[in-house]
Amino acid sequence: MRHFGHIPSTVRSGLFHREPAEFTADSPARTLAVALGATLYSPATRPRLADDIRKQAARGVVSMVLCLEDSISDADVEAGEANLVRQFRDLAEATATGPGVPLLFIRVREPHQITDLTARLGDTIGLLSGFVLPKFTEARGAAFLEALTRAEETAGRRLYAMPVLESPELLHLETRAETLAGIASITDKHRDRVLALRLGVTDFCSAYGLRRSPDMTAYDVKIVANVIADVVNVLGRADGTGFTITGPVWEYFRPGERIFKPQLRRSPFLEGRAEDLRTALIEHDMDGLLREIELDRANGLLGKTCIHPTHVSPVHALSVVSHEEWSDAQDILRPEQDGGGVLRSAYTNKMNEVKPHRAWAERTLVRAEVFGVAREDVGFVDLLAAGLTG
Repeated sequence: MRHFGHIPSTVRSGLFHREPAEFTADSPARTLAVALGATLYSPATRPRLADDIRKQAARGVVSMVLCLEDSISDADVEAGEANLVRQFRDLAEATATGPGVPLLFIRVREPHQITDLTARLGDTIGLLSGFVLPKFTEARGAAFLEALTRAEETAGRRLYAMPVLESPELLHLETRAETLAGIASITDKHRDRVLALRLGVTDFCSAYGLRRSPDMTAYDVKIVANVIADVVNVLGRADGTGFTITGPVWEYFRPGERIFKPQLRRSPFLEGRAEDLRTALIEHDMDGLLREIELDRANGLLGKTCIHPTHVSPVHALSVVSHEEWSDAQDILRPEQDGGGVLRSAYTNKMNEVKPHRAWAERTLVRAEVFGVAREDVGFVDLLAAGLTG
């Protein structure tokens, strides 16, 4: 797998100063946590799920969650489990001689589903990267992580956990600090199998009867923004104790899977395409998504939960490291700068302070490895157009 691997190599070489690196499900956890990018959720009950997974992989999706929780009704759980077992068998047969699959995770409801599904998947468990653990707290998470440990023994391979932070105890001010401390404790004990932490902002809003409009980001809802800030404060530190924390879901999309007009998809490099694409973005309710992605990164989040295929390309395009970011990070991390100091940016528009900016530079170069570094004259619109038309 590689980001932007679905576009022709000739196009890719024209976009990137350094192209995204290849990775596999067996790559180091630090790489995979960054590589998740736009994680596309799909109900586990979809009758052609195996075909859907292969189709999305061909469009640039590198991580998916197959959901047995909130996306399906209580009455459909048993059918969803059976469908997953069938679809994994179909997927294994289809990919035996063809392209691989994205990083796949199953979102369960209860701990026993982890061990049960691992046994039922049999040798197709090799297609699975792990499980998403809902409404995660220290007390509730212990049983999930114990079940995951037993599942790994059955599977004979690493299975990652992605806890979802969405419980009322985390939202409510009077229990938040204690809940965060508990989550920090249990995730640290299982650090080798916790790939990333995901935020369940929809559940946070639900507790107060709120729902943001397409014109508002999660950060405009102050009660939600405060929780995100506290989660990053405790669980997203750059001192080696933190985890990758992914951005919240964006709920809005237009009917159908095409975000732009057909002529733009056919001719992405036409003169004036930048203005056409910006107009199309606004017309298709994507302006709020773009602002939220930018605010995610500014607030310490990376990647995003997605519930519609049209959200994937914007997330990935905005994850590419700009040439200016890469240049600054390279300068900050030069061996001769180990003692600290202040440097003028090669772009002559800022000062880089070596010690305070070191953690940022290190994170930037990990992102550069996974998402690549854009050429100096390549911007978001160019990357988005290429990703959509690959």
